[in-house]
Amino acid sequence: MSSSSRPSSPTAASNSNAAIPSTSPQPNITFPISPVPPNPLGEGRYIHTAAALVIGDEILNGKTLDRNSHCFAQYCFEHGIDLKRIEVIADNEEEIIEASRRLVNKYDFVITSGGIGPTHDDITYESLGKAFDQKLVHHDETIRRLTEMNKQRKWVGTQNAEQRAATHRMALFPEKAEVIYVADDIWVPVVRLAGKLCIFPGIPALFRKMLHSLTPFIPIPPKSERPLRIQIFTDRAESMIAPYLTALQARLKPHGIQVGSYPILYKGVFVSLIGRDLGHNGQDPNAEGKVWLAEVAQEVEAEIGGRIVSEEEVAAQKSRSSSPDALPSGEKTVEGVEPPETVKANEQVEKAKY
Repeated sequence: MSSSSRPSSPTAASNSNAAIPSTSPQPNITFPISPVPPNPLGEGRYIHTAAALVIGDEILNGKTLDRNSHCFAQYCFEHGIDLKRIEVIADNEEEIIEASRRLVNKYDFVITSGGIGPTHDDITYESLGKAFDQKLVHHDETIRRLTEMNKQRKWVGTQNAEQRAATHRMALFPEKAEVIYVADDIWVPVVRLAGKLCIFPGIPALFRKMLHSLTPFIPIPPKSERPLRIQIFTDRAESMIAPYLTALQARLKPHGIQVGSYPILYKGVFVSLIGRDLGHNGQDPNAEGKVWLAEVAQEVEAEIGGRIVSEEEVAAQKSRSSSPDALPSGEKTVEGVEPPETVKANEQVEKAKY
């Protein structure tokens, strides 16, 4: 097993997608971080496509809300990576083996989330070892970090042999995997297989921190390759702007610009433009014939009677509209959908008929 090790950190990690707060205080320990390994895709190559494999019965049976795939989608967009697929599968060895092989063969960067804890249903490391024909071995440095982090916890001294073996199960990795310690306050490493597949814990806060801390260790695209998103809000009905948006998308598709339409219940529509920002015509002597995203946004703004809005405003608007009761009195509604107070009134009328 290779250990691309700038060592890691001491945050405790059970591997469910839902975190259970620890009653023990976190020890103040700092671990070294791994050195950055060579580019696994080859010198000068960058990640272009990605996929996420979320593992856990608790996701599929509705017990736990999957937040990690959303976090990963945001990460990919911010770094110019084209996220092609998100799959959620059970804690099932055959499914993990099949999905991991298929995704690694097809995409540049694959992550798994969940299934690396100490219990019987945490089978991600074992299943991935079989997927890539590698036996599992204990990783001494990870055990050392895990032990160092836990030594101040009262329950450590009461562990029997079986309980200690369960703890060490979290450091049982495929033998040829890279072990990358991405943060100085987390003992859990990112385990990488085939240069592409990175194994993460399921706890959302830990997943997020480790994902962002992994950035220096992976060949993300240069900033010039990252997309720009501009959003325009209008209170017009979606069907009123649909013909224009259809024609606009046909015109912009050859230039790699995506046009999206996202209605907000009882509010209006967000029109999204996604593409590469190439600058302004006056700054590029070869700009003739090119389409500039900012100029397209101004055109859309005028055509649909809207205004350009920030990402923060979009998030706030969506949050407010998630509760139907938040609709102000007299506010415009989306076509064909009555506001909740009207629906309730109509229901009362219908009930009175019978």
